[in-house]
Amino acid sequence: MRIGIQTSYSGDFRQTAQEIVDLEQVGLDVAMVAEVYTFDAVSQLGYLAAVTDRVELMSGILPIYSRTPALTAMTAAGLDLVSDGRFTLGLGASGPQVVEGWHGVPYDAPLARTREVVEICRSVWRRERLEHAGPKYTIPLPADQGTGLGKPLKLINTPVRERIPVLLAAIGPKNVQLAAEVAEYWEPIFFHPEKAHDVWGASLDAGKAQRDPALGELGVVAGVPVAIGDDVEGLLEFVKHGVALYVGGMGAKGKNFYNDLAVRYGFAEEAATIQDLYLAGRKEEAAAAVPDELVRQTSLIGPESWVAERVAAFAEAGVTVLTAQPLDDTPAGRRRTIETLARIAR
Repeated sequence: MRIGIQTSYSGDFRQTAQEIVDLEQVGLDVAMVAEVYTFDAVSQLGYLAAVTDRVELMSGILPIYSRTPALTAMTAAGLDLVSDGRFTLGLGASGPQVVEGWHGVPYDAPLARTREVVEICRSVWRRERLEHAGPKYTIPLPADQGTGLGKPLKLINTPVRERIPVLLAAIGPKNVQLAAEVAEYWEPIFFHPEKAHDVWGASLDAGKAQRDPALGELGVVAGVPVAIGDDVEGLLEFVKHGVALYVGGMGAKGKNFYNDLAVRYGFAEEAATIQDLYLAGRKEEAAAAVPDELVRQTSLIGPESWVAERVAAFAEAGVTVLTAQPLDDTPAGRRRTIETLARIAR
């Protein structure tokens, strides 16, 4: 199992980059940069490519709606170039709150769009002339008029790799099936090793049945809050606030994918309570309503012996990359956490 880190949304990214350089020396394998409604991920990934030597760089994630497919392909090829082939393109549908509220574009047909974006990217990286004929990205002109744009184009430059790895973030049944079919990596959220198969097993099996063998085995990337020690139990309460934000506040009732996941994990009553409280502005009470079991089983918080048991459980459930969200409040503490995790995982 490889060990990664999810970079912070806030703070001075230059300091974060220097910390990743330091962590690279103690066993860090992957650095993942998110793009929500923060600074863009691409400029930060380019910065990391320049200052690191070995770690794999991942976008985690770029929303499929905020860039055209061709621009996404161009961006990935550029990042793969400046990182000497160390980039993985992480994509996801995000959610209506970010896509419509922040980017101002319609949140529609996430499955069809995701499939086509991946297809177009791979076509661009192979330097094929771009004549994609899918239902979402075809220019709507009559067939006898063609595109009206002359000869189709292909990428001018030759990419470092003609197949840059693709990661798809997905938690819904159909989205997970798509990830298992077309991506090199799948990234769930709030991964519960003991319940993952019950929730996602059928979708993963269905997707893998249609998978091109050339893609290899599906890698699984799971993000986990981490605190290792004999006196860290109180941090479980801290993590509950983040869970409450997603389960309670990331979308309206009936449109919150994270709430749906909590329900599928068996916490239907608790998920409803969390959402009611959060949407009513009672955020502290919403956090207090998050079940201890959900936090404990989806985190790595406790003594090293406990963490080692949980790392083994994640591996047994198919996780190939653990992206840590260290809860230590100092660079030295985060270094110890990553060093310990790397030792346990190997």
